[in-house]
Amino acid sequence: MEARELYVVAGSFIGFQLFFSGVSPLVSSTLTQGYGKLPPNKLNEWNSRLVSTVHAVIVGLFCLYILWFDDVVNADPVWGDPNLVKLNVAITCGYLLYDLLLLASNWSTMGDSFFVCHHLAALYAYGYVLSRGVLPYFANFRLISELSTPFVNQRWFFESLAYPRSHRLVVANGVAMAVAFFLVRIAVMPPYWVKVFETFGTSAFERLGLGAQVAWIVSCVCLDVLNVVWMYKIARGCYRVITGTSGKKKGGKASSDEINHVNNHMD
Repeated sequence: MEARELYVVAGSFIGFQLFFSGVSPLVSSTLTQGYGKLPPNKLNEWNSRLVSTVHAVIVGLFCLYILWFDDVVNADPVWGDPNLVKLNVAITCGYLLYDLLLLASNWSTMGDSFFVCHHLAALYAYGYVLSRGVLPYFANFRLISELSTPFVNQRWFFESLAYPRSHRLVVANGVAMAVAFFLVRIAVMPPYWVKVFETFGTSAFERLGLGAQVAWIVSCVCLDVLNVVWMYKIARGCYRVITGTSGKKKGGKASSDEINHVNNHMD
């Protein structure tokens, strides 16, 4: 890994930490009256989700720029010039490290072993991009999924502020969340995997070595399985909100609780 990427990872980690502890509380208390009434554990998660939204917007838009304008990466998805992609991945790695520290320091209220495993797996896979500069197109393509995160976080903000589920803003965000999630996580699967299969058996694929091949394919399969499960739950919850179905389970939990796991630090 070059010094430039190390600086970006460190800067991203420090920047997101400062945003969490300083900028988010100031902005949130100024713009949202209900922010100051939240309990301490909710305040931490609120600030964490605002950081997550900022990260998602930065990385997601950068991904689109690379996808549209970086002809070298698009022409050679396995070994193309990774400079811009490495910068974007370094920003995400800094964010993942920040989030791991946040989870560890607030484990009793925010800890989730699933997301620790997710972050560590992502860091392992992105490590190949940063250290060897391989698979720039595919690494960038996966990060496009971050564009659904702001809508997921906004759903949590509405619930924390006790907005009724029938409120027009809640319904509009729910529909936008379902559409965005489908577009950037589900609809992109066929073209992505077509591109993957096109590399099989090529000399570029063989040059990767077994370690990079396994990290690439296994992580993508696992993430796509999770995305399909999450999409099903989001679509079901969205349908119940639109149709006015109460969605109460026998145990009394509302249907929206089924996707709480989706909403927790999803990236």
